[in-house]
Amino acid sequence: MEKLLGTDGVRGIANKYPMTSGMAMQIGQAVAYILKKEGHRPRIVIGKDTRLSGYMLENALVAGITSMGADAVIIGPIPTPGIAFLTTNLDADAGIMISASHNPFEDNGIKIFSKTGFKLTDEQELQIEELIFSKKISEKLAPPEELGRASREDNALGRYIVFLKQTFPRNLNLESMKIVLDCANGATYKVAPLLFKEMRANVTSLNVNPDGMNINLNCGALHPEALAKKVLETKADIGLAFDGDGDRLIVVDEKGTIVSGDQILVICTKNLKTENRLKNNILITTVMSNIGLSIALKKMGIEHVKSRIGDRYVLEEMQKKDAIIGREDSGHIIFLDHHTNGDGILSALQLLAVIKKENKPVSELSKVMEVFPQVLINVNVKSQPPLEEQPEIINAIKGVEKELGDKGRVLVRYSGTQSLCRVMVEGPTQKETEKFAEKIAEIIKKKLS
Repeated sequence: MEKLLGTDGVRGIANKYPMTSGMAMQIGQAVAYILKKEGHRPRIVIGKDTRLSGYMLENALVAGITSMGADAVIIGPIPTPGIAFLTTNLDADAGIMISASHNPFEDNGIKIFSKTGFKLTDEQELQIEELIFSKKISEKLAPPEELGRASREDNALGRYIVFLKQTFPRNLNLESMKIVLDCANGATYKVAPLLFKEMRANVTSLNVNPDGMNINLNCGALHPEALAKKVLETKADIGLAFDGDGDRLIVVDEKGTIVSGDQILVICTKNLKTENRLKNNILITTVMSNIGLSIALKKMGIEHVKSRIGDRYVLEEMQKKDAIIGREDSGHIIFLDHHTNGDGILSALQLLAVIKKENKPVSELSKVMEVFPQVLINVNVKSQPPLEEQPEIINAIKGVEKELGDKGRVLVRYSGTQSLCRVMVEGPTQKETEKFAEKIAEIIKKKLS
């Protein structure tokens, strides 16, 4: 059967399959249908980021949901984790977020959350796909007297802000702290400045004027250069950058230096351990985390468990191991004792709490972990045969691993979505790391390109 929902929902170019208004309406119908029960009218929350195509997709989803006899609650622009929260807070049966995260404005996506705030199960996703591709969804529409209603939740941002504040220690505040925010002209453009100002911080906001097409455009988490410049210019204590849908965080310290996501994670994890709040003494990351993180955790006596790549798999591993903190390499940090999803603003608050408790600048706190140079090379390949059946490639990898010893590591894998083989090498110096990565990449080009 054709596949519609990937590991992060549906995504594509707006107004082209599958991101058309027609498909959005069918997704709305299918989600509403699987939630229907005798004597129960489903309620579905809909949020979006600031992309121009969000209006089209939002209205199509509302049409689909109400045509199936369910009610739609329209939130408007809000971060993805805000929709995960509001789904439970408003006692809804599901939540739908319209966003393509860090992608350019012409892309968009649809992500679906269950009533618990987690992503849908594989079984539910399969049910939605079967309903759509069977072409039978139109046979299940509600009769005129049972059509659903659409309404707006005007206090959505207020509810979300209260939730975020409750994750910050009550005995602390951000009074007089100078913070620069880069909201990427995306979903955090209202909520982030409002929250940090309410918490008494001295806030300078960048990229908070979305026009539907400037989301992520040379700004936000993917482009923190302007943020670093503004931090130095304003002599700020810290810079915080979010991506288009607000689920990831990039930090700039008071010296204008970008602090790695792994360093943020170690800072927060160390604090949890110090305060005896690190449940089961475990931290979960993907296999892409820097080797410096593993070394730092070993020194602190914390168990490091690695999952497959993707925040879905990090979360699965966290639930399996009963862990409360984990990170996916693209910047999502999950604090499972606070939220079901990676949340850029929430992550920033946890880091700011540690800064306040320790009374140290970010540059000092980040020294808890040494970041090893990392080089990633993407090699275009014609086919993707099992790597273990390619002796020349395996020998090249083993040779590099032997030379690195315990001063680095090698990770070679195929992309799950593109015709690429990814070569990642970490080593003691940038020059050596580049040399080793290129050595392996050349063998792969020779054999598979």
